[in-house]
Amino acid sequence: MWLRRRGWPGALGLWRYDLRRPSFARSWSGYKGPMAETLSTQVGTTGGLKALHQQNGDAGGDAMVEPPLETPKPAGQEVEPAPVGGEHASTAAQGPGKRKKRRGATGERVVPPPKKRRTGVSFGDEHFSETSYYFEGGLRKVRPYYFDFRTYCKGRWVGHSLLHVFSTEFRAQPLAYYEAAIRAGRLHLNEEPVQDLNIVLKDNDFLRNTVHRHEPPVTAEPIRLLAENEDVVVVDKPSSIPVHPCGRFRHNTVIFILGKEHQLKELHPLHRLDRLTSGVLMFAKTAAVSERIHEQVRDRQLEKEYVCRVEGEFPTEEVTCKEPILVVSYKVGVCRVDPKGKPCETVFQRLSYNGHSSVVQCRPLTGRTHQIRVHLQFLGHPILNDPIYNSTAWGPSRGRGGHIPKTDEELLRDLVAEHQAKQSLDVLDLCEGDLSPGLTDSAAPSSELGKDNLEELAAAAQKMEEVVEAVPQDLDTIALAPEKAFETDVMNQETDPLCAECRLVRQDPLPQDLVMFLHALRYKGPGFEYFSPMPAWAQDDWQED
Repeated sequence: MWLRRRGWPGALGLWRYDLRRPSFARSWSGYKGPMAETLSTQVGTTGGLKALHQQNGDAGGDAMVEPPLETPKPAGQEVEPAPVGGEHASTAAQGPGKRKKRRGATGERVVPPPKKRRTGVSFGDEHFSETSYYFEGGLRKVRPYYFDFRTYCKGRWVGHSLLHVFSTEFRAQPLAYYEAAIRAGRLHLNEEPVQDLNIVLKDNDFLRNTVHRHEPPVTAEPIRLLAENEDVVVVDKPSSIPVHPCGRFRHNTVIFILGKEHQLKELHPLHRLDRLTSGVLMFAKTAAVSERIHEQVRDRQLEKEYVCRVEGEFPTEEVTCKEPILVVSYKVGVCRVDPKGKPCETVFQRLSYNGHSSVVQCRPLTGRTHQIRVHLQFLGHPILNDPIYNSTAWGPSRGRGGHIPKTDEELLRDLVAEHQAKQSLDVLDLCEGDLSPGLTDSAAPSSELGKDNLEELAAAAQKMEEVVEAVPQDLDTIALAPEKAFETDVMNQETDPLCAECRLVRQDPLPQDLVMFLHALRYKGPGFEYFSPMPAWAQDDWQED
């Protein structure tokens, strides 16, 4: 940003690239102005910028890079603001022992430079050891754990206070929670504990928020390995398990389970399956293999075959649906047929009918979000237990023929209200903290801590503060090394005095409620073809309960 503000558009990326090389000064040898001398001096002082590895988090909102670290200061050397204007040349002539580091104005808060992101998806043992699994009632559960959400300051936050950002964009908790979190040492800005929510954010500020994280349970059904070679890993994914970290899911994902239980790491997903969809799921072992197969996907060289069980008697002849699909809400994860949507095509063929429902083969020729589910809804044969597209929230006809007698806002509100009443917001990849006023009924119960909890929060934060001061470990150390945590309610990984989720009693879903009757049966491409077994609900003799 420094060069851009001084009229150097387009040079930022090049200069960052060159700054990492000792030959930086030579690469700009054609330029003889004071800027070249200053930059040459700075490179000589620091020896180039060091790229730090990313501590990988979630893919989505919480996968952020490690906080930046400042260059160590030489012993006994005073660091002063760098001169400007005509003083650049004199700075370059001062010699290595007297070079000055550019800083902000006197009294101005200085922000360290951002660190380079590490490319690719890479989760290691330090991530896998954050917590552990246990199995209960046919469900795989994750023990609650401490987790750091990390992010650099977004452009729209610059010039606003933390108080403003939390009150407008992070409304999952009341401001009282964030005040208590400050007292407990859970909020950090550029790796320094935040002391006041009124601090104004700057470009490149790095924020870290330590939270007590709860993950929803998933099915205890194991992930079965279908094939493995030097290029790919192919598994049979159970329903209810997300492919990679997203939303409230991290450890209860295919990526983490394969890494923790099968020692299969550094995998690259080659395609996506909805969380509730089961079946063939492919991963590449290297970035090169991933790019090769993704190119085959782009060239339409892959054949995909699904099987599902739908409402009613599906036509015996082959049916092709080419209705365009529009995303209604990325946040809630809802789509519908609409002329303004993207072009889609799915071919359907009935396999069997038991008098109540039909088993249908599905061949999507495009790859839109929820394509099979939306097209089946449009045809009037939604998947039998689809919690979104076979819902009464769509109206009496449940979206058949694209007839939806309500606005998108009304549809989203009704879908959220239905699943909020069932305590099944996870179906929409939501938690109650994600709900904006327009998505929820104000009379519905909420997990947020209100003003009546202020005293409780303050007391809990004070207790936490006292324990942290007495113990030479911080929350991060405890999160990474839970076996060293003290046996107290405050330091126990599974309970936390500031966590609203710890105060809730949620009813576990039944294992059968986590299964949707949509299964990826076969994936075929140049030189490979993988099958998974036909699920029990797709057998000819299967009957509804």
